[in-house]
Amino acid sequence: MAQATILRPGMMMTVQDAGRPGLLRFGVSGSGPMDPEALEIANALVGNDPGAACLEFAYLGGEIRLDEDRSIAVCAAATELRIDGARVPAWCSHRLRAGQVLAIGATPGSVWGYVAVSGGIATPPVLGSRATHLRSGLGGLEGRALREGDCLPLGTGAPGPERMLRQGWRSRTGPIRVVMGPQDRAFALEERARFLSEPFIASARRDRMAMVLDGPRIAAAGGHDIVSDGTLAGSVQVPGSGQPTVLMADRQTTGGYPKIATISSVDLPRLAQMPVGHRFRFQAISQPQAEEVLICARRAFRRALDQVRG
Repeated sequence: MAQATILRPGMMMTVQDAGRPGLLRFGVSGSGPMDPEALEIANALVGNDPGAACLEFAYLGGEIRLDEDRSIAVCAAATELRIDGARVPAWCSHRLRAGQVLAIGATPGSVWGYVAVSGGIATPPVLGSRATHLRSGLGGLEGRALREGDCLPLGTGAPGPERMLRQGWRSRTGPIRVVMGPQDRAFALEERARFLSEPFIASARRDRMAMVLDGPRIAAAGGHDIVSDGTLAGSVQVPGSGQPTVLMADRQTTGGYPKIATISSVDLPRLAQMPVGHRFRFQAISQPQAEEVLICARRAFRRALDQVRG
């Protein structure tokens, strides 16, 4: 079986596919990519199924070598992307010949990136998915982040035609839209107003489980402990510190802190990609509005995908 060798791992580099939906009631986190659309674009560029397993990394992509000719694509804001020293663009497919080294530099201005290989990463599925969940040690390669010298099996695939992303699909400006609740009534009116009017900052305290926000402290009128209930990707919990914490792909399935709001599905990947120190504000919208903007965003994404596939 063909393999990919990790010569130098990227930061927080793991195997990720579309994740494990439908298992939250059993206490199993969905996991999957921090930026699902970027993963899908990467797979489309190399001719894979939309949810095929890729490599996900944060900030820095490292170096990878294949032992068989394949198509590869890197979907990240990588300014230094090279094959055997020759610079190549991101958001395009390229032929990586056996023995050549793909080197992926830093991703200034964003966080998460994806490497797709034609045929996909073929680590054994766990509970129907190859996605790595680090805290529980599920999926990927031994349920852990990748290390130097790791060898990953590849599925059946061959180099295909060169493809490129011809148009963007996602707005990168404007406030992060939220639907208030489900426990927004646990916060006084003035606290809710501060949450929506004052700026927050993307902090360095972040991983695949959650992202802590710097900025105004938000106090819960009745205290910061509630009877544990279910969480969603994008739930904004407010613990005793008063610092809002946004739950991400590897979140716990239940939580005992009040949730003042939920990030709209359309803006959660944009928040995940915000670099440390970036300032932003929240904007409250209704659930019907959130559904409408998501429908419009998905149409734009499908148009971009159609151009990739030709």
